[in-house]
Amino acid sequence: MLEASNNKELPVIPSKRYFTIGEVSELCIVKPHVLRYWEQEFPTLSPVKRRGNRRYYQRHDVVLIREIRSLLYEQGYTIGGARQKLSDHSENTEAKQQGFEDIRDELEDLLRLLSDNP
Repeated sequence: MLEASNNKELPVIPSKRYFTIGEVSELCIVKPHVLRYWEQEFPTLSPVKRRGNRRYYQRHDVVLIREIRSLLYEQGYTIGGARQKLSDHSENTEAKQQGFEDIRDELEDLLRLLSDNP
């Protein structure tokens, strides 16, 4: 994920629902044409497109762009390497989520057993 030390140079993300490409460009210190290119290279980055094919990014998109920026510009990853790193991260997150769901199911079973036996 994005390290705290990398956050110091980037502006704070305002509490808005949608951001234009210009706003995201300023928040992430990346030019708009780079953002459009990254959309092609990183499948998880997909802003909402509205009237006139205008892009509207959500907060999670801005966080993802900052992470991509960190991987490419600060950690020295290639596009392919950054894509792989993000893919590995999402797989780990999904595996952890499944683990939490399994634990929750086991705890619910235990709770049922305990509540059935006085």
